[in-house]
Amino acid sequence: MLTWHEYKQRLKSISTEDQLVMDTFNKLQAERLKRGISQKDFARTIKMQQSQLAKLEQLDSLPTLKTLNRYANGLGLQVTLSVTPLVASGGDQ
Repeated sequence: MLTWHEYKQRLKSISTEDQLVMDTFNKLQAERLKRGISQKDFARTIKMQQSQLAKLEQLDSLPTLKTLNRYANGLGLQVTLSVTPLVASGGDQ
């Protein structure tokens, strides 16, 4: 099984936005594993079928913001978005 880092290096056509979603989901999954919570128990906690959770964790589909929050909430966390100014290229701001 590939790690997320190995998988990410193989991706060529993924958008920056999708990569951000996948990175966020990967951090949440790593936190679940760090806490020693089984996939089966966690699926029950977030009221999701274990097979659905397995597909998400295998990156078979891109999680929505709602799904990211559902997963995060199951760990007592939340996903937040922020708006920041674009960095101007060439040094001008």
